[in-house]
Amino acid sequence: MTDLATLLSAWHIPLPIELPTWLGHSDLREWLLVLLAPLFLLTVLIEWLRFRRSDQQAARPVYALRDALDSLNLGGVYMLLDVVIVLTLVLPAMAFVYGHRLTTVAITPWTFAALFLGVELCYYAFHRASHRIRWFWCAHVVHHGSEHMNFTTAMRQSWLYSFSGNWLFYTPLVWLGFEPRWVLFALSINLAYQFFVHTQWVGKLPAPIEFIFNTPSHHRAHHGRNPRYIDKNYGGTLIVFDRLFGTFVPETEAPDYGLVRQVRSHNPIWLTIHEWVAMFRDMARPGRWHERLKHAWAPPEWERNRDNPPHASERPSRPHRTTRP
Repeated sequence: MTDLATLLSAWHIPLPIELPTWLGHSDLREWLLVLLAPLFLLTVLIEWLRFRRSDQQAARPVYALRDALDSLNLGGVYMLLDVVIVLTLVLPAMAFVYGHRLTTVAITPWTFAALFLGVELCYYAFHRASHRIRWFWCAHVVHHGSEHMNFTTAMRQSWLYSFSGNWLFYTPLVWLGFEPRWVLFALSINLAYQFFVHTQWVGKLPAPIEFIFNTPSHHRAHHGRNPRYIDKNYGGTLIVFDRLFGTFVPETEAPDYGLVRQVRSHNPIWLTIHEWVAMFRDMARPGRWHERLKHAWAPPEWERNRDNPPHASERPSRPHRTTRP
């Protein structure tokens, strides 16, 4: 792929300043999600127009303006910040791993298909860990913070994903021999697909599609705070790993979207850091060090001596799986 500086020069696009080296050496694979942003926004507009009239009479509208703006603000910053972090941190780290790879895998249609399947498996592992390990949940909780399901919900992402280490889940593919930029490109395609499953517009699809792919129906269930839906349907583009590993559940009742311990804020910084603050507060409480540190890697519902009533529940669950506020 041609790097960004060469491409802009070939297109005779004048630049007011010289691009930094790390930015000039990027290529279109790193910019896929940013380039797709106009398509995403157009899709949001069409969906909003579709539900505008029905939302005026609905008790639970598909769109709420303030909520949608929260999601768009978080998503816009996330997409730009993620490119910067990928170019300055993630790619150099993956390049180090690639330097110690087992072999070299040339990209062909068949090897890219294998790579895409590998990325899907890694995404499943990342997504499951993001619900069952509190450190990763601190970042992922942002995505579950909306009480509405529409295309803007897909954009509600944490600015601290890279800090939490989400990219580490994909480094085994680099170690096996896939070039880092191709791994991240396959991941970008996976994430672009996932944008389109965040909707109530599409009902259940034909059974063969529902059996293989992650669909709007499957992902609506994933976002539900109904007890039967929590920690289910982790797939990105496929649902096959959920079926294989026992984490699949069909959508059989109307999902109640959001967190049971809902965050009542429109401040994008607080929406990003609130669970980190809660985790570090739990770790700061007096006690033995190994138990204090366990808050970082234990499931999000784990509590020491059950001495934190706002988080405690009578059944194994996440901190936000108590009674609905």
